[in-house]
Amino acid sequence: MSMMPKRVKRRKVQRGRVRGNATRGNFVHIGEYGLAAVEPGWISATQIEAGRVAGNRALGETGKIHIRIFPDKPITATPAETRMGKGKGEPEFWCAVVRPGQVLYEIQGSPQETARLACNRMAHKLGLRTRMVGRRPTV
Repeated sequence: MSMMPKRVKRRKVQRGRVRGNATRGNFVHIGEYGLAAVEPGWISATQIEAGRVAGNRALGETGKIHIRIFPDKPITATPAETRMGKGKGEPEFWCAVVRPGQVLYEIQGSPQETARLACNRMAHKLGLRTRMVGRRPTV
């Protein structure tokens, strides 16, 4: 079942633009490794779920995956072959707005080779470029 909010303030929102880099959620703090976005964009709820399933299959029994993003933006669409006008379309799916540097998934309790394989599998399910990042050293 795909993720979506329990309730929202507004049923339809404007599309907006994704500008700038991530200022929150841009470092690994739960696990040892993470998958961070390199470019801005939207990630749908089905892509997030597909990445989670692929990552869990790659990890096997060795680790745990934490999802760091949540799809809270409704994307609307008008049906095909509909004339202009008649208002905004109905919500089709939910997506998460992602900026460069934002950590999408984190992997905990797994060796680096297995985590790299899982990140590669998860990255193939997403619609934007990503890279594997490690935990920052604490001072």
